[in-house]
Amino acid sequence: MSVLVAEGIVKSFRGGDGGILHILNGVSLTVARGEMIAVVGASGAGKSSLLHVLGALDRPTKGRVLIDGEDMEGRSEEALAVVRNRKVGFVFQFHHLLREFSALENVMMPLRISGAEPRVARSRAEELLARVGLSGRMHHRPSELSGGEQQRTAVARSLAMDPALLLADEPSGNLDHMNAERLHDLLAELSRDLEIAMVVVTHNRSLAGRADRVLLLEDGVLAETDVRGVVT
Repeated sequence: MSVLVAEGIVKSFRGGDGGILHILNGVSLTVARGEMIAVVGASGAGKSSLLHVLGALDRPTKGRVLIDGEDMEGRSEEALAVVRNRKVGFVFQFHHLLREFSALENVMMPLRISGAEPRVARSRAEELLARVGLSGRMHHRPSELSGGEQQRTAVARSLAMDPALLLADEPSGNLDHMNAERLHDLLAELSRDLEIAMVVVTHNRSLAGRADRVLLLEDGVLAETDVRGVVT
């Protein structure tokens, strides 16, 4: 069974002139467990809007999204939040770590919010930080970490609840080449080893090249392409 299924997704907005602007125009997508999908396209093509709909952060104008077999259509905001917290991990271009807390405490946060005991949350956070190569840095605050270390902490945090689906929006867009490459390797490894369904929005050819499939979003429609279709 596919972890993520999107069927006929339309997303429309009313423009300043009162006209209707179609950002997504009948997008359909399936992502299997352990599969990594890269979505590429020009700036303003609607890639982030697509990711928000896929992750139940936003509702489609038409169409439906199923996450791990659960249909998002017709759910209350509270019910959508429950699905997001249990099933979906998010990684953004900027790490959004809490500055006053250590890397360990940042990764523990989703678990503590969900009601996990401190001992259980700490053990899980330590395991994940080790998984992303930060065993020796877990007690440092974000200001004491490099950009790459901050983003790897954010990746560890996104995995805290053992999500079935990971969505990443330009995850290496704010990193230098060396740290970006390390992050790219990590994301591909996590998708494969942890069998996470992953959708990555990127302009980076190197990251797209690690994906199982590359999809081009153009004129509101997704189409198969190859890494040469990445817009830089």
